[in-house]
Amino acid sequence: MDPVFADFSTTPARLSNAVVGYHRCGVAPSHLALGSDGYIKLDFTTDGREEVAGAVLTVTTLGASVPMDVLLNGKAVAEGLAFPGAGGHGVPQDSVLSLPGELLMPGDNLLEIRSPAGEEELIRLTTITLDPAHDSGRAQRAMAARASTRSVFAFDTEQRPADSAVWQPTSRLLFHIDRGDRAVPAQLSWRGTDGAEAAIAFRPDMSGFRGHYRAADGVLGEFLGTLMDRWAYPDGTTDAPLHRFTTEEGQDGDWRPSGELRLLLDDGRATPVERVSWSDRRGNAASVTLSAAVTTAGGHAATGELLDITDTVTGVEASDEFEAAGEVARNLLRKSRSKWLVHDDTADLDFTLQRPAAVASYRLTSANDAPGRDPRDWHLQGSHDGSTWTTLDTRTGERFTHRFETRDFPFTNTTSYRRYRLRITDNAGGHEIQLSQVELLAGADHAPALAASDFIGYYGPAGEAPTGYRGTTVSGPESDAEGEGKEGPQEKLLAGNLTDSAQDLESAARLIGKLAEYLRTP
Repeated sequence: MDPVFADFSTTPARLSNAVVGYHRCGVAPSHLALGSDGYIKLDFTTDGREEVAGAVLTVTTLGASVPMDVLLNGKAVAEGLAFPGAGGHGVPQDSVLSLPGELLMPGDNLLEIRSPAGEEELIRLTTITLDPAHDSGRAQRAMAARASTRSVFAFDTEQRPADSAVWQPTSRLLFHIDRGDRAVPAQLSWRGTDGAEAAIAFRPDMSGFRGHYRAADGVLGEFLGTLMDRWAYPDGTTDAPLHRFTTEEGQDGDWRPSGELRLLLDDGRATPVERVSWSDRRGNAASVTLSAAVTTAGGHAATGELLDITDTVTGVEASDEFEAAGEVARNLLRKSRSKWLVHDDTADLDFTLQRPAAVASYRLTSANDAPGRDPRDWHLQGSHDGSTWTTLDTRTGERFTHRFETRDFPFTNTTSYRRYRLRITDNAGGHEIQLSQVELLAGADHAPALAASDFIGYYGPAGEAPTGYRGTTVSGPESDAEGEGKEGPQEKLLAGNLTDSAQDLESAARLIGKLAEYLRTP
């Protein structure tokens, strides 16, 4: 029996070996809300060559336990199923039920979960898993493995000061930590440059967390989070303070490469993070302290000094790029002799910073060939919102005298913008435009408060002695209840990912047939 699961904590739902239909059910970002006299149906398959002695059904709901009816292939398995527990405040609860093997049919099967008529409370479903009795937890493991690719998390959060009985909504928590192993986090803690800190532990299904915090003013309190959304990297990281490092591990001064670390932690406050510690489900643990590449006046840089803040660019978009040859806009952020090329004599390049900064100079580096492709006329513009742009610098008739020549273009600006646009209006006579590199510089007294540069820390593999851990910043983005008619209730089909739902060509064909069957139903 292939693992059967339906994960409604994300949109679209993630389904395995299942097609889901529903009625009188609302689709929320983190769950399905099943109303009175509503139902969902899971159409799944068992191997006709395999005799299944029985199965274990686990239904996870949010909040207080609400009665539900469970049917398998039209036969009632449970009526008014409700497990007592401490619900409320979005806390997930598991209801576990044994399904007799004689009710499971070779081939197609239909599992139904119904809300009794007249029930006032909503059943908020987050996940449903179905395992063979001899391998309980198999579907949960398969679901976790599939979900590990979605490593960018966003949580709605609440805080309750120690001297208060009231939970207060706070800023969204967004984070992504990946050493390349796709390990699911178990615990996370961090500290900001203002001294504020927090530590949290996640539920096994990552649907929420609980923890504690200390604010910058010393106030202590509890910290609670509910999963809002979850994405596969790099979705969800646009305009976020994402850092990438090449890393090394070492013992006694002997350092060896250990791949790349991506680190993103944004708790909604203006103060950057300076220390992050975490552990994962595999038992590995790590902690890193970030150094400062950019500091305000009074720090490492003197007032009036221009600092290179290109490392704080979280994304670059071009009006066009030569993708087939790899000559794309993100090459502009690399300190290498790659390039960006567009098949036009005008072009726009939009740069988004991790935090607003007052750029007062920029550098352009010409590319490897065809001087006629060099920019000649352009404007540099700034924007707070990406819609309204202010022209900060205008150049006409500029010339690059040789290949890979870097030229500085200073100008006067004291306004901090989050976005900058290089609008090229003409080139040196060719049919294309190209550049090898673009660098942005800001005055120390108008630069971002802090940007992560390098880090030092430790990494502790599960069951082994910890090693030294250090990293160097990598510039730029990564390279690598309605609708009833005269003929009765109209059932809807839940959108899912067919690639995830199907285990092989045979099950894919069956699922496509089921989808067609649902779509043909009037």
